[in-house]
Amino acid sequence: MRIRLWTVLVVAALLFLVGCDHATKYAAETRLRDEPAQPIIRGAVALEYHQNHGVAFNNERFLPASTRKPIIFTIGVAAMGFLGVALWRRRGRRDAETIALLFIAGGAAGNLIDRLARGYVVDFVHVERWPVFNVADVWLVVGVGLMLVAAFRARTGASAGAGVRPIT
Repeated sequence: MRIRLWTVLVVAALLFLVGCDHATKYAAETRLRDEPAQPIIRGAVALEYHQNHGVAFNNERFLPASTRKPIIFTIGVAAMGFLGVALWRRRGRRDAETIALLFIAGGAAGNLIDRLARGYVVDFVHVERWPVFNVADVWLVVGVGLMLVAAFRARTGASAGAGVRPIT
């Protein structure tokens, strides 16, 4: 029974993360498209609609144009498969690494769904001197940050002879 409950919680968490991402993208598309930037903190943060046809700081520009979409799709599906296997192997565990994987999977799924459905990712948060991003990108950064914190805690805990306690 525990594994089934854990599976339900994982699916619910992923649906929540992806749902939040797509709800904000829908709001950005309906309210910000063809509108000037909406300042949140003048000179620092604004909401502005962008269609991101590239990936990860435009790194796909190094690929031949004819192979970009198939490669991006294949990498996205492979990443989701890897994250799914990693989460399955951690079934029943409630720790920082599992939560980190959920955030990473939620962010990756949100942007992958955009790429498959629209052909681009909707970005709308602009922080000065930083590329425009979206909620899925925030989930990815939070997940990677949590993974780094968990790894650091595990390393320092192991060297001190103390075990790392799961998040409760």
